[in-house]
Amino acid sequence: VFLSFFSGFPTSIVTVTPDNPVFTGETVKLKCVINSDHSNWRYEWYKDSVILQTSERYTVNRDTLTIRGATESDQGQYWCKGQRDRRPNSSTSSSAVSLSVKDSPTSTVTVTPDSRVFTGETVNLKCVIETHPDWIRRTEQTHRPGYWSQPWRYEWYKDSVILQTSEHYTVNRDTLTIRGATESDQGQYWCKGQRDGRPNSSTSSSLSLSVKDLKPKPELTSDPAGAALTGNTVTLTCRMDPSTGNWDSYWYKHTLNPETEKKKTNSYTLKIDSVSDGGQYWCRAGRGKPVYYTQYSDALWVNVTVFPKAVVTVRPDERVFRGETVTLRCDIKWGGDTEWTYRWEIEGTNNQYKNTVSRTSTQELNISGVDLSHSGKYTCTGQIHTQSSQRSDAVTLTVSAEAQASVRVSPQPWLTEGESVTLICEVSGSSKGWTFSWFRDHDHLSDSSRGAGGSYTLSPAALQHTGVYTCRAERGRPAYYTHNSSSQTLWITGVSASVSLVINPSRSQHFSSDSLSLSCEDKSNSAGWTVRRYTDKDTQTCAKQTGSGCVMDSLSTSDTGVYWCESESGEKRHPRNITVHDGEVILESSVDPVIEGETLTLHCLHRSTNSPILSADFYKDGSLIQNQTTGEMNITTVSKSHEGFYYCKTERGQSLHSWISVRVRVSTASSSLLVIGVSVGLSVCLLFFISLVLLWRHKHKKDQHCNIQQTSVPNPSGESLALNSPLQSDSDHIYNDVTPVNSGNKDVTYSEVTIKKNISADKDKIMAKSNNVMYSEVRTKVKKSKDINTAGPSDLTYAQINIQDTKKSKSKGP
Repeated sequence: VFLSFFSGFPTSIVTVTPDNPVFTGETVKLKCVINSDHSNWRYEWYKDSVILQTSERYTVNRDTLTIRGATESDQGQYWCKGQRDRRPNSSTSSSAVSLSVKDSPTSTVTVTPDSRVFTGETVNLKCVIETHPDWIRRTEQTHRPGYWSQPWRYEWYKDSVILQTSEHYTVNRDTLTIRGATESDQGQYWCKGQRDGRPNSSTSSSLSLSVKDLKPKPELTSDPAGAALTGNTVTLTCRMDPSTGNWDSYWYKHTLNPETEKKKTNSYTLKIDSVSDGGQYWCRAGRGKPVYYTQYSDALWVNVTVFPKAVVTVRPDERVFRGETVTLRCDIKWGGDTEWTYRWEIEGTNNQYKNTVSRTSTQELNISGVDLSHSGKYTCTGQIHTQSSQRSDAVTLTVSAEAQASVRVSPQPWLTEGESVTLICEVSGSSKGWTFSWFRDHDHLSDSSRGAGGSYTLSPAALQHTGVYTCRAERGRPAYYTHNSSSQTLWITGVSASVSLVINPSRSQHFSSDSLSLSCEDKSNSAGWTVRRYTDKDTQTCAKQTGSGCVMDSLSTSDTGVYWCESESGEKRHPRNITVHDGEVILESSVDPVIEGETLTLHCLHRSTNSPILSADFYKDGSLIQNQTTGEMNITTVSKSHEGFYYCKTERGQSLHSWISVRVRVSTASSSLLVIGVSVGLSVCLLFFISLVLLWRHKHKKDQHCNIQQTSVPNPSGESLALNSPLQSDSDHIYNDVTPVNSGNKDVTYSEVTIKKNISADKDKIMAKSNNVMYSEVRTKVKKSKDINTAGPSDLTYAQINIQDTKKSKSKGP
């Protein structure tokens, strides 16, 4: 017996005609192909999981399934199954076929220029049939381009009539052209596409074409309306009825030919640079090829006016200080009555930000309590509707941390009473809008309004004006105050000042921790004088005062200041600057001003040795004047040009600055003093001689009495002082008056001889023995003054000789 073995059941596949995808309305055939040499198979067809039977839609004919008039509902998975009575008795398709049903391609009609046209226009209608991407992909897969990309054949219809090429119509494949449209061309237009390949048919929907007989006319407008201002732009709009479609705009200036410019949009922007940009403008619209033009618009006049430029002003100043109130104002010179609105722009000075601040209906930008962030460049523009003025020039606002007043003196802080001096108060970096207040020894000066302009003048200067001056500035509302200035000491020395401030060691700079002694020495009487000082804190008496002296055991930098001698009556004499340095190097210079023509010697001292340093550089007012010296610098003949700030520098450090003051040598003053001294001496001798003569005459005429009337004025002690009477040789009162040397200072020097007699009322009484006394006295009387502007005290120097005579009896001889 021969046995035959099967390796397995036969397989089956499903084929589809035509190719996937299929289009709605097409007939689709699916065939079941069983891989077997055997016959007599019975076939079953399935869609998804449902068995299919012959029906109106489907026909099952053994191995073939036919679908007539396919629709989207026929999409799905199709597979087949074979069965028979003999072995092999079953076969199932290995995979299902996914059937895809697509709509037939759509077609549309497009029109150029628009579905609403005017008589005479040329109209183009185009039939556009959809091309599905699956067709292209199928062409690439099947390599049958001739099947999937067959060309379309187009048919054009108006209403229900097919159109052919004629004098009025041109049919060129997918395009229908109507030349010189008339109202009779109005109607419904549609197209139809056919071809041999798949899909083979496409019909469009209809398009309604409207033809109007009246030629349109655009409307021309401008924005802004009215006067156009230089520096701005004006937008012209050529407006067509939007229902008529899209038009190109053609623009004309001054004349209707040629056009200024063609625009795709209906607006035209004019940049108004000058008055010549004004004038008459027109527009018209056009479209199509050849161009179909509308009527011209009415003419529009553009009137151009020169536009003003904004100007920014700032109060109180472009340089302000943190905390001040600042007002920026935008001014525009404009003759019209239109109300402006304003726009401010701020650009930070660091160029890292730009902040725009908008303001309307106000010209001023107020900033209260400015801080550093407000620094920047400020500009403004004015606006009328959509037009702007010319932008202002930028104003740079600089905000500093704090305002500091400073004071300087002209010509110098050391002067003699009767001279003039001016103190000048300044605010660093700013000079606008300030008013000034002045202080002496921390007391506000009632007449400081004299210095409102920044300068305070004393003319003539008096001893009472000596003191420490500071100033302060203010401006704005509410008032903003600067810090008080550093102090400026003003010293007015009397012509006959005899008091000296003695400093030991005698130099202006001293090391901290060193000791220092100061004392007031008066050539006539040193009692009643006190060492006073002014530091950066206040005015005070020396802490360790002993009589007219002061000892400071251990100096500190806080002891830096001005020291002087002050009397009980408030006179200030011989002021000197003392500086205490906590460094390693100081400058040794004379504590007193240098007289013009003398030699100035400077040393550079070191703390550890307190002796001149071998190598040092010397500077004046910041400039090197001598270097690598032996630690000493000499100026043999000092002049006023040598006055200034000096300091020295070594490898160990640098000294502080010291002001070297140069006094002009006054020869005439010395001569005057000599004359005064000689006059006084001669007067005393003359008075002594006259006294002797009078004593002799008194003995011979002791019974003779003579009363001499004198013109007198009271002196400070209550006595009467004779003035301007001649020398009387036959009188009991003989005196000589020397006219004042300096009448401006009220210094009166005189001599007087007076004979006083004590006569008893009882002529018979025996008088005591005569006792004749003659003496001479020179005294100085100081008159206090409450007026700050007086020239100072009156120095009165006089000599007086008194002769007293006591008579015993009228009957007795001398």
